[in-house]
Amino acid sequence: MPSPELRVQWARLDGLSARELHAALQLRSAVFVVEQNCVYHDVDDYDLQCWHLLAWSGDQLAAYLRVTDPGSKYPEPSLGRVLTAPAFRGQGLGQLLLTEALQRCAQTWPGQPNRISAQHYLLKFYQGFGFAPVSEVYQEDEIPHVEMLRPAA
Repeated sequence: MPSPELRVQWARLDGLSARELHAALQLRSAVFVVEQNCVYHDVDDYDLQCWHLLAWSGDQLAAYLRVTDPGSKYPEPSLGRVLTAPAFRGQGLGQLLLTEALQRCAQTWPGQPNRISAQHYLLKFYQGFGFAPVSEVYQEDEIPHVEMLRPAA
């Protein structure tokens, strides 16, 4: 189970301190670029027009995801960059953060579905939250992905 002192933060880029932004970008790079051995531009213009959801355990960033606004990446709000720091894996933080993000999406954009571009190996994980595949498997940065849609609540 996640630590009871876990703190969840939901903020636009301008609402993050320099240290909070640094922690998020450092963790994203550690997981998506280094751990997955995938050279790509992790920091992109979507960071400027999305909500960042961070889960903190004390002063350590334990998990992160971002939600792009409808009409920016997809017509629907889109979840992406979902990750848990290696030291915090196996504690249910991915489920916690996804649940929080979907609740925030429903409050912020009521009646809208959610779209993701999921790494294929996580298909069952996202299906557990109501997402269904809407594309064939495709390669994104040499990693198999599938586009998935979750109907509006």
